[in-house]
Order: sequence, then C-alpha cells, then structure tokens
Amino acid sequence: MKHLVLALAIWLGASAVAAVAGPAEEANAVIDQWSVTYSANDRDGLVGLYASDAILLGTTSPVISEGIEAIRKYFQELPGSGRKNTIVERRTIVLSETSVVGTGFYNFARAAENDTPRPSRFTMVLARREGRWMIVHHHSSPLSAVRQ
Repeated sequence: MKHLVLALAIWLGASAVAAVAGPAEEANAVIDQWSVTYSANDRDGLVGLYASDAILLGTTSPVISEGIEAIRKYFQELPGSGRKNTIVERRTIVLSETSVVGTGFYNFARAAENDTPRPSRFTMVLARREGRWMIVHHHSSPLSAVRQ
C-alpha cells in the first residue's frame, strides 16, 4: 500500500508540473529569453530564437526582414553595442497547443545614450515546431509619447 501511495503522489506531482507549463508559459519563456539574449548582445543566440521563415518588423527598420539571414542582418550592430531590453508589461493569448501570441511593452536602452529608456511595444507570434517554441513573427515599434 505504501508503494501505491508513493507512486500516486509522484504521478500527481508530475501531472501538476506538466499542467503549470502549458503553451503560454513555454512561449513566454522564449520571449523572456529574447530579452535576456538581446541584452547580452548575442546576435547568434537571438537569431536562433526565430524560425527559419520568420518575419521581423523591426523597431527601426523601414523594411520587412523575412527569413533568418534578413533577421541576422537587422541585428548586425547588436554584438558589443551595450544595448539592453527590459520587458515592462505583457499579455498572452493561446491560439492553440502549438501557437501563442505575446504582446506588450518593453524598453530599449543603449549604453551610448546613458541607458535612457526608449519605450516600445511588441507583438510576437510563437509556434511550436520541431519540438521547440520559435518566434515566427515579431513586430516592434516605438511607443507613442501619449499613453492612456
């Protein structure tokens, strides 16, 4: 009987962990990783978070960056730049077990500008592909001076 109770307790514990880490939590972990990797100025690590066919509408870009090479080019000045990113607020919508939308506000800062925050907004669409969550669409734009 002790073994049955122990086995049941282990199974319930494992089930609870699996229930906590659903699509929203897993996708948000990638968004958090994006911010940390950007702040580490790790261009290759950052680009590795995007799907091969991802689309990026970058904060400062006049063009649509489509695919890994275009996204790598967009972030070409990141290494050694001292740029930082901090997520301020976020909302998440689970579309399915394999697709999630994360949207919110984040601040960019540059060491060259005394780390003055540059408020921006973002939307990321993440998809679970090949066993991992990847960014398939990312839109970022400066936040309007007036926020209601």
